[in-house]
Amino acid sequence: MKGTRNIALIAIAAIVLIFGVWGCNTYNGLISGEQNVKKSWSNVETNYQRRTDLYSSVIKTVEASANFEKSTLEEVVKARAKATSVTIDVNDPKTLEAFQQAQSGLQSSFGRLIASFEAYPDLKTTKAFQDFQTQIEGTENRINVARQDYNKAVETYNLKVKRFPGNMLAGMFGHSEKAYYEADKGSEKNPDIKFDIK
Repeated sequence: MKGTRNIALIAIAAIVLIFGVWGCNTYNGLISGEQNVKKSWSNVETNYQRRTDLYSSVIKTVEASANFEKSTLEEVVKARAKATSVTIDVNDPKTLEAFQQAQSGLQSSFGRLIASFEAYPDLKTTKAFQDFQTQIEGTENRINVARQDYNKAVETYNLKVKRFPGNMLAGMFGHSEKAYYEADKGSEKNPDIKFDIK
């Protein structure tokens, strides 16, 4: 009788230990995944900041040209201010959507600014503008890679949150799905911005 009781206690202890180890691993996996999502999003923001800084350099160059179309420039300055004022919470898809819209608005207004350079040959031949053309191409590539890395991190995390039995612990500890970075609406159409101005 005593031996049977000891076996039962050992079996219960083993089950508790197994569930304890599984629970710790699952919980730590969720925490690691969440931190990876945050780090990946930080890389996206860093690359957008690089783009904004490049845009600022061009804005300063354009402002130095006294007879440039001020309305076009003001539109870019306003769009830049809006894009840099959006606060992101990776747990809130609405803030991610607002950020995407603000960045899209900035890129669109800047595209109109670049297109208007055709009327200002002296401006588009400045070294600052030529440097910008090279740097912005690299920056756009970095942004694309950072967004892809973010989406991979979100996918890995979301799978941990949704798959059984991890989903039970995820729900208990308040872990929920994160939003993916989605393409801008209409981005499947060819853009009419050209950076090969001569």
